[in-house]
Amino acid sequence: MVPLSIVGYHIREAGANAVQELAFTLASGITYVRELLKRGLDIGEIGPKITFFFGAHNDFFEEIAKFRAARRMWAQIMKEWFDAKDVRSQV
Repeated sequence: MVPLSIVGYHIREAGANAVQELAFTLASGITYVRELLKRGLDIGEIGPKITFFFGAHNDFFEEIAKFRAARRMWAQIMKEWFDAKDVRSQV
């Protein structure tokens, strides 16, 4: 499997706020993982190859909070929803 970059930047540029950008981007990531699992790939192979690309706007503290929330939420989703054991699949 080749690396997969999930982009939220364009969602933000289209008018979404930080929370919406995060929600739609993580929802896209969840959908990609579900589809790849349906096709028989292993979560240990999928997880480490997923990256995210978010927009960074002017509200410094809001953006820091968004990036931190995204990382923590994705780790929890991978661990609890998809039973990813390898910590590399959770970052």
